[in-house]
Amino acid sequence: MIIVSYDFENNKRRSDFSKYLKSYGHRLQYSVYEIKNSKRILTNVLKEIELKHKNKFKNCDSIIVMNLCQHCQKNILRYGSAKNEIGDLILFE
Repeated sequence: MIIVSYDFENNKRRSDFSKYLKSYGHRLQYSVYEIKNSKRILTNVLKEIELKHKNKFKNCDSIIVMNLCQHCQKNILRYGSAKNEIGDLILFE
């Protein structure tokens, strides 16, 4: 699992980055996304940050990318609506 947290001073950049992350995962909180762990996805996200966002940073801008191993994921505690986001939903008809 990859967790990406961000904060941009500029609303347009914040919105653009959020839309970009939405194509890879889902929002946990306003500026925090959970993305399925894949080397290709991690490479794409890091490349996007390096090429498109890093050079536009202002003093208050930040992005944190956490690549959590399987062992670390077992130690995550979820409460409230976040506890319903565990696993995939499968429907049988």
